[in-house]
Amino acid sequence: MTVLPQSRPLTADDLNGLPDDGHRYELIDGTLIVTPAPSWRHQRAVARLMRALMDAAADGLEVLSAPFDVRLADDTVLQPDVLVCRVSDLTQRHLPTAPLLAIEVLSPSTRLVDLSLKRARYEAAGCLSYWVADPEAPAITAWELHEGAYVEVAALSGGEPFTAAHPFPVSLTPQSLVD
Repeated sequence: MTVLPQSRPLTADDLNGLPDDGHRYELIDGTLIVTPAPSWRHQRAVARLMRALMDAAADGLEVLSAPFDVRLADDTVLQPDVLVCRVSDLTQRHLPTAPLLAIEVLSPSTRLVDLSLKRARYEAAGCLSYWVADPEAPAITAWELHEGAYVEVAALSGGEPFTAAHPFPVSLTPQSLVD
């Protein structure tokens, strides 16, 4: 049984002792965030995003899915559903810097955290692009970093085409993530 310290904020080292039990364990400013295993629609959207990004990725870039730690600070360790990063930035166990692109697929249990806390942490860390996909709508909202702040560059639903320029050109529709 793992006992976490209660007298201080948690750190990335504290996460190492947590069980591999199907839950996603993340830290935001030293606070533990635990989410249950995702639904099949969520997983389908992740898989389709992965396929589209892997097919379009440029040399020297890696496309990964959760669970994989992104250490934005010692007290902030996130696991985006999908990320794109430079291969040269990776360690064996985690990404020690902001990814080029972080994508969260919304679930009822994660919606608020994905749209507010995670978005703010990725923005502050300098993640160049942040997307949120909603498999229930279906919809995609995308932001890009301009002068240190996220600017919405796309908000699409259904069969509307989404063409991203960063971190490399890729096209898809929100509907294609769930069909």
